[in-house]
Amino acid sequence: MTSSLMFRRFSCFHSPSSPSSVFSKKKPLVFLGSPQVSTVVLDALLNASSLADAAFEIAAIVTQPPSRRDRGRKLMPSPVAQYALDKGFSSDLILTPEKAGEDMFLSTLKVLEPELCITAAYGNILPTKFLNIPALGTVNIHPSLLPLYRGAAPVQRALQDGVKETGVSLAFTVRALDAGPIIASEKFEVNEHIKAPDLLALLFLEGSKLLIRELPSILDGSAEKKAQPQDESKATKAPKIAPDEAWLSFDQEAYVLHNKDGLEHELRLLLLMRKVVMTIS
Repeated sequence: MTSSLMFRRFSCFHSPSSPSSVFSKKKPLVFLGSPQVSTVVLDALLNASSLADAAFEIAAIVTQPPSRRDRGRKLMPSPVAQYALDKGFSSDLILTPEKAGEDMFLSTLKVLEPELCITAAYGNILPTKFLNIPALGTVNIHPSLLPLYRGAAPVQRALQDGVKETGVSLAFTVRALDAGPIIASEKFEVNEHIKAPDLLALLFLEGSKLLIRELPSILDGSAEKKAQPQDESKATKAPKIAPDEAWLSFDQEAYVLHNKDGLEHELRLLLLMRKVVMTIS
């Protein structure tokens, strides 16, 4: 089913005047995430929303469209979409726009009337039109100690730099990348032998705990008042790892090569992608 068909189907069965939205006292929340590391956050939200005294419910899940993966190149849902389906979440409530600024997607989001949106490695830029919809704003789990390492590869860049300490931040989303006020953060010492995927998984696990702890204050509006603006003078960037960075040069310092070892998984993928491109061309 294409995303546009899904939007039409959803709009037909879920209108603002439907009984579920009229009589439910729980605040509707929309979750946005895509890779495997995002599923731990979704799981925490699903568990919390199922409690008898829960103040919110997950009205929809937004994720990347299905893509062709594995050897068979089959069209497969994102890890978050598959996880949600395995948990019994309705496929009608899993939205997969190509871009978060699509008119049909934004119309569907407005119908949901979300109080809050939560993002965890969603992988799409959120335009102002999106950010204006949730009444309580959008909150993001970012695996760094903001304002350090803003961008697509905070964990990878932190390991590349050989940092001794990193962490996870819970922050409101604004139009500028990872620049919103910080609600809360947790610090962690970095084991010099840890790999990027393991550290990423750890930070999102801790980020999910941080989110559940702070959700009451976010939902009652007090988090917005206590959130601290970021110090722009301390901001650093964490751009996506480029294919050229996959090569090791043994005229580099030993510590540089050691730090790249923490990115082993990402670098192997980049080298594989380069080989595929060279073969095709």
